[in-house]
Amino acid sequence: MITLKRFSRVPLTRKSSHVQPPRRWQTTAAAEPPPAGGHLSTVASSQLLRATRDAALRTPGIAWPAEDDVIGSRETRKMNMYQAVRDALSIVLAKDDTAVVFGEDVAFGGVFRCTMGLAEEFGRERVFNTPLTEQGIAGFGIGLASMGHTAIAEIQFADYIFPAFDQIVNEAAKYRYRAGGQFSIGGLTIRTPTMAVGHGGLYHSQSPEGFFLGASGIKIVIPRSPLQCKGLLLASIRDPNPVLFMEPKILYRSAVEQVPVDDFNLPLSRAETLMPGSDLTLLTWGTPVYHCESAISLLRSPPPALEPLLIDLRTILPWDIETIVESVKRTRRLVIVHEAGMTGGVGAEIAAEVQKRAFLRLEAPIRRITGWDVPAALQYEKFNMPDPIRILDGIMETLTY
Repeated sequence: MITLKRFSRVPLTRKSSHVQPPRRWQTTAAAEPPPAGGHLSTVASSQLLRATRDAALRTPGIAWPAEDDVIGSRETRKMNMYQAVRDALSIVLAKDDTAVVFGEDVAFGGVFRCTMGLAEEFGRERVFNTPLTEQGIAGFGIGLASMGHTAIAEIQFADYIFPAFDQIVNEAAKYRYRAGGQFSIGGLTIRTPTMAVGHGGLYHSQSPEGFFLGASGIKIVIPRSPLQCKGLLLASIRDPNPVLFMEPKILYRSAVEQVPVDDFNLPLSRAETLMPGSDLTLLTWGTPVYHCESAISLLRSPPPALEPLLIDLRTILPWDIETIVESVKRTRRLVIVHEAGMTGGVGAEIAAEVQKRAFLRLEAPIRRITGWDVPAALQYEKFNMPDPIRILDGIMETLTY
């Protein structure tokens, strides 16, 4: 259950005089994740998650550091997504002495436990709490990165990133351009939980990635699973540009798969085809990947089956134009699914660009299936999200146009 951080009350309790002995932190290397399921049961049975070591090690685009390029000896471990985040941060802190992790409550492990034990393992001068000021967190990260540090900031919820909007859009995105290429803050990565959780309401279930589309100079990444999260987060931290890394919060515990324990990267700005097909291109990112998978399974049963091609965009800015356009030219139809509202959403930009490049190949209008243009209501949040039935309806209307 998500705690509303700004208005929560902490009851006063009498402290015991008994002092507990210090306990050594057990890293994720020895910890088993909670059972799959979480708040989104369809994720637990997804065929898109890599359930075996061999499948994990054969992930498309996976790249190992040159000094660790020994394939046969690699191991994997079952992780959920918050453990994958912690594993990636642990690798960076161990390998990069300039790396620091900071944000609200991160020294305590964070509200989603993504930084659990890092302060004890690497010291509180490298993993530390900040005041409740998103603008200050972003500004501090910009200054730290400008001094050559690897700054990994956390905004506790993407819904609260708006006070930091000026720092991200006017400072972080423009820093290299303003300096004429002489200075850079490529060491800055801002992590934040995003998307709906089923009961987060208007302040804990927003998807604000579309607000940053005009901020040339930053990258936006949204992973769909633990393995993707670890590889893309490591790549984002090492990328020479500031990156906004948005983690779908409902997947922190729902998504569980085998993840390589070693250091590895996955490519940014490269979409991944998850399910082949020829009848239609279905494009999405984050949590809706699994709703799209469910919609396709409904479409394929009973036969004769139709075959939509499912693509996970992964990097929202700059997005993989070539892969999407090439797919649309083959399938001649495009359906875009995202949780954010339709007006001004990422889907609008993608639809405009695809129409410009593949207009004569299209056999149906590009369709967007999104959240409604209303605040995410607490009681009726599930009706605001694009679910498998809405996606299936959109696919059928596009196919029969």
